[in-house]
Amino acid sequence: MNYIIYFLLTIIIIVFVHEFGHFITAKLTGMRVDTFTIGFGKRLFGWNKITGFTFGDLPEDFDGQGNTDYRFSLLPFGGYVKIAGMIDESMDVKFLSAEPQPWEFRAQKTWKKAVVITGGVAMNVLLAFIVFWATNFFQPKQFYKANTVGYVTENSPFEKAGLQSHDKILSVNGEQVIYWEDIYTKLFVDNIGKDINIKIDRNGKEENIFIKRNSLPTDMKKGLMLFPAGFIVAIDSVLNNSPAQAAGLKPGDVFLRLNNVPIFKDVQTTGIISSNKEKQLPLVVMRGKDTLQLAVTPGADGKIGIYFAERFTGKVELKTYGFFESMYYGVTDIGKYTVLTITMLKNVIVGNIEFSSAFGGPVKIAQFAAKSADTGFTAFVFFLAMLSLSLAILNILPFPVLDGGHLVIILIEGLIKREIPVKVKVAIQNTGFVILILFMVFIIYNDIISL
Repeated sequence: MNYIIYFLLTIIIIVFVHEFGHFITAKLTGMRVDTFTIGFGKRLFGWNKITGFTFGDLPEDFDGQGNTDYRFSLLPFGGYVKIAGMIDESMDVKFLSAEPQPWEFRAQKTWKKAVVITGGVAMNVLLAFIVFWATNFFQPKQFYKANTVGYVTENSPFEKAGLQSHDKILSVNGEQVIYWEDIYTKLFVDNIGKDINIKIDRNGKEENIFIKRNSLPTDMKKGLMLFPAGFIVAIDSVLNNSPAQAAGLKPGDVFLRLNNVPIFKDVQTTGIISSNKEKQLPLVVMRGKDTLQLAVTPGADGKIGIYFAERFTGKVELKTYGFFESMYYGVTDIGKYTVLTITMLKNVIVGNIEFSSAFGGPVKIAQFAAKSADTGFTAFVFFLAMLSLSLAILNILPFPVLDGGHLVIILIEGLIKREIPVKVKVAIQNTGFVILILFMVFIIYNDIISL
């Protein structure tokens, strides 16, 4: 139910912003807007000045007299604004039997048409910019000033490539790194689609670690296989009658070694414990200033009954940005994520990235929306911004039905000084619509099989 609610909320916000861009630019340039709809297909309910609030379809002979019908429709996978005198998703061509009117789209100059058709993309970009600006302005950014490796997950691409604990990472693909966030950004964002060359300092000697891109996961969250030095793994609480309590463990104890392995991250402890069910494991902990030698035996379920409270003991820097500086970083974030999206598309086309990793449909949107909302309001809004920017980039592509496809037709008509035959435009729209539907079905299929 949470997935459904957050999916609908996300779609309504993103589609509303996009369609409002078309709506407001049409109004400002003197065009008549007959319909503003969230969703496709059958009209569920809506409002206009003539009939007021009504359920179901409007009468076939309904004449809005220039008033917009604001409605919600059956299929919540998009929306559209029906502008008088324009061949769009509604495929309505009845207006062609009459002479062009001053308020119709077809009667406008090329620049006005271009402004209206790109208004949705502009609003999506504006939403992303506002969120990026606000995030930079209101929320200090936290950076771990650390580039020394604390822990490398066993059998991960990093371990297989030869990266070890205590290695100091100097650069990634020739770019210097100071903060741990820089390392992950360069591994999973800036160099997507590229093989990785990590320059390290190991015991005072510089070496290079090479990793093939196809060995790394495309999802950064799945790539959490490399952790900085400076974390301590402490016990937050101990369950009653648990193996941990029997071993004498107490809240506040810090794990130093488990099964003779130095501990840097909680994922190490859970991995060691779960793979040694009902086996006694030597354990070294620090309690206050004392170092204690203990032993713990995981239960048959591969657990010992504790909750961890992981802490970073290294230097953490908080960066805050002023009003105008935040605007600058908002613009650079737009540029950075746009380049990332285009690079992702290119790598999908050439086969460097799996389709299912780059594209997501309703199921994935619902999942990410719900997870981000659970994390907090800021995370949910940031997710909306990223989705809004992605929609803008995809929508401006020169493909029939999309805004970019409409724009190409408008520009061609402006150059040749006459309108492309209506039958040709309708055929282009129909073809593009069919391809788009098939593409959506394929995306939904990928969503389902990846569950």
